[in-house]
Amino acid sequence: MESLLILIPIAIVFVIIAIAIFFWAVKSGQYEDLDTEARRILFDSERKEKDGTDKLSQPSDKK
Repeated sequence: MESLLILIPIAIVFVIIAIAIFFWAVKSGQYEDLDTEARRILFDSERKEKDGTDKLSQPSDKK
């Protein structure tokens, strides 16, 4: 029973921190445009083919 006197305030503090972080994220615009990032992931290979570049490939050392 005594452990609840410690765990409940700790849980309340965690909830308050989580809510504060959520409101900060909303206020700073983190949730403004969710569709662009989803499309960028889905259609990233088409853009690489058009550009002829691949960001993950390493530059080759041709001498």
